[in-house]
Amino acid sequence: MSRKIISTSAAPAAIGTYSQAVRAGSTIYLSGQIGLDPISMQLVDGIDAQIVRVFENLKAVAAAAGATLNDAVKFNIYLTDLANFAKVNETMAKYVSEPYPARAAVGVKELPRGALVEADAVLVLG
Repeated sequence: MSRKIISTSAAPAAIGTYSQAVRAGSTIYLSGQIGLDPISMQLVDGIDAQIVRVFENLKAVAAAAGATLNDAVKFNIYLTDLANFAKVNETMAKYVSEPYPARAAVGVKELPRGALVEADAVLVLG
């Protein structure tokens, strides 16, 4: 099975040794996204704006792969404060339709660039 690297300027450029996404067969692995604006590469302000930006970034990478977030089978959400979990639920419902994918939510001490939230996803086409 071959793998294809997915990238788009509609989402933040990778800031490390990783690709925005990798497609292997019908499975697409989206790398973690934080609330970086893809143009300025600056973190947006506040938890609400960061959550929206995270999902917008994931949506852009999914689109570059020929998919949507409704193709997700699994999300991983990382929060520096689990009190913001309800806000993630509210926002996620705007980007993903029922039946919802599997998901994990984890409280972490810190995230890159001082982000408050990060999410990654696995999509399956077909």
